[in-house]
Amino acid sequence: MNIQEARPSDAPIVASILQEAAEWLAGGGRPLWSAAEIDRERVQKDVNDGLFHIARQDGQLIGVMKFELEDAYFWPEVLPGTSAFVHKLAVRRAWAKKGVSTALLSYARSRAQQLGRAHLRLDCVADRQGLRNLYEGFGFALHSVVQIGAFSYARYELPTATTRD
Repeated sequence: MNIQEARPSDAPIVASILQEAAEWLAGGGRPLWSAAEIDRERVQKDVNDGLFHIARQDGQLIGVMKFELEDAYFWPEVLPGTSAFVHKLAVRRAWAKKGVSTALLSYARSRAQQLGRAHLRLDCVADRQGLRNLYEGFGFALHSVVQIGAFSYARYELPTATTRD
């Protein structure tokens, strides 16, 4: 599996993976992202800004994530320059449960460490137990649960430094 920053020409397929995931979640009664959050124009802008990273296998784009260096909305108390943040992690349904999410999170942790960020942080709607299990299984620790608007969000953090005995 190859993971790298998305190129501007990848934006339509990044948007399609996000839309596929959103439709699957909505079909199961668990809507996540609004159409405006994942429309092609917004995704194109984020890709152009270097925020999306993609996983490819045998030339196919199979997973995406948004990797950011600031998140004042979900993490307003975090000092600038100390953390990196993962958002919009999505995997093509055909590749679900095949290690793509873990590979993307590993890449994000390594990238955050290379950038000198002490923590990798992310959040999810607090009642998404499947996502929480994924994050906790990877090694993220629950930092807090916060109420923003009508929703509760579980916020997770992972130190990027490796420990040596």
